[in-house]
Amino acid sequence: MIKETIEQLLIRDIKKLQQEIVAYEDETLLWKTVDGIENSAGNLCLHLIGNLNTYIGATLGHTSYIRDRELEFAAKDIPRDLMLENMNNLLMVINESFEKIADEQLQEIYPAEVLGYPMTTLYFLLHLQAHLNYHLGQINYHRRILSNI
Repeated sequence: MIKETIEQLLIRDIKKLQQEIVAYEDETLLWKTVDGIENSAGNLCLHLIGNLNTYIGATLGHTSYIRDRELEFAAKDIPRDLMLENMNNLLMVINESFEKIADEQLQEIYPAEVLGYPMTTLYFLLHLQAHLNYHLGQINYHRRILSNI
């Protein structure tokens, strides 16, 4: 049941991410930074797509995804429609990957030592959910700041 709950939360929040990206009235604002905010919403979105495709899709779902983390923060002016398409693809990756995860696997050590120490798969999935929400909140705040300029 915990596996299904985490999957549902990830799907819910990726859909919220899509809604945030669509809520930018001017697509060019996705790539704008403001004083005190280092990353644009577009780059944070690319980062989340890359992060989840890597640590859930490639590592647990055994997809062929290859991450370019530097590009997630360097790319600019990616069309919103392409980003939304990539998020739709990510939703399918999440669904297909969670179908492959056995309940017992949640208590096993995650296959990569991403945070500098060993952790269970459950721990790391909860970390990924928290990471998604952290950046989702940043994107929401970024959008609201720019809508008031």
